[in-house]
Amino acid sequence: MLNKIKNEKEFKSLVDKTEKIDGYKRPIGFGIARVDRGQLNSNKILQANFPIINWNENFGSAAIFVAALKKSGVQVDFSGSEFVCDIDKEFVKNANRAFTPFVNDATKEAHKNVQVINMLNWIRKIDKLKNHYKLVFIFKDEILKSVEATYLKLYALSTGKVALRSLNLNGAFGVLSNVAWSMGIPIELDWLRVNEIEMKLQGTYPNIEFVDKFPRFLSHVIPADNTRILDTSRVRMGAQLFAGTTVMPGASYINFNAGTTGAVMVEGRISSSAIVGAGSDIGGGASILGVLSGTDGNPITIGKNTLLGANSVSGIPLGDGCIIDAGLAILEGTKIGISPIEVLNIKAVNSKFTCKKSDEIQFLKGLNFANLNGIHFRQNSKNGMIIALRSKREVVLNSDLH
Repeated sequence: MLNKIKNEKEFKSLVDKTEKIDGYKRPIGFGIARVDRGQLNSNKILQANFPIINWNENFGSAAIFVAALKKSGVQVDFSGSEFVCDIDKEFVKNANRAFTPFVNDATKEAHKNVQVINMLNWIRKIDKLKNHYKLVFIFKDEILKSVEATYLKLYALSTGKVALRSLNLNGAFGVLSNVAWSMGIPIELDWLRVNEIEMKLQGTYPNIEFVDKFPRFLSHVIPADNTRILDTSRVRMGAQLFAGTTVMPGASYINFNAGTTGAVMVEGRISSSAIVGAGSDIGGGASILGVLSGTDGNPITIGKNTLLGANSVSGIPLGDGCIIDAGLAILEGTKIGISPIEVLNIKAVNSKFTCKKSDEIQFLKGLNFANLNGIHFRQNSKNGMIIALRSKREVVLNSDLH
């Protein structure tokens, strides 16, 4: 068993000693999770709940966890991109002894990793650790290999520890199982099939809310006080919502690795890898195309104070202060008319905008307007022509709602 650490000096000494282990690497992310296992196949991990995660921080706690594992007979393999292992009573006792200087120190704010070990120590004493808990390290941001590491990265995104589109999420769909979700609990579909007759005849068949590989955002993340999500099904785990974002019911949806960087009104769809800037309004039924829905793999960013009208579509990145009128689809190949005077008006606020000099209306592709500021996309009601104008409207959200 690990010797009880008496003071901070001994604690730092143990951290330094551990970090000098041959091949030791500081993890970019780590945490302890409670996992849900398959009802038929207990080796299948269906979900991982992290009370806290660490991302490029708290390296001393990581070293303590490694030292506690070593004393428990588990050697951490630092050579791969991730390392996942079960934790047992010995690990918890060792980690608790290492954190002794911080356990009951009322003069300091309790460190959350210490709180995790304190709670696990209590769970250990009532013999409920079982095989429910895993320690997860991520050493390299590479293709995902485990359910636990996948959830750790999803947590990093949804808690704002990392920026959207900054993590490698390749492999996630391959390692996650498609399961039935009931009250936040994942259930193997095969288990339901095996027990369907008995449960239905006894009236114990669970209320299945949805079937997916990803859980819902609110099943794992507590949002900021001024963030509103009116329907839990509208935000997928791995989304990132900046404080003040409002997600209305109906046609709204925010996928994983997508979200907002400021207070935003969301009544439309923010597809995977799409990002919306502060003060913008995604109108009812509006859609921002994701990397799998027509953008040739180029993720879309919507700038600040931009409005997507009801049922509009944006297939290009937009700058600040733009408007797409209701019902319009602005895609990379959409032909858009622009008059000589509007060429000058748009160039006045977009020095990089290029357009041939002409005395007549020209037609440019939507891609030519990508990332430009202050563009208003409208449709001529007489001839159906989609046109681009210098926007004269200011998009401002109601501060009382955000």
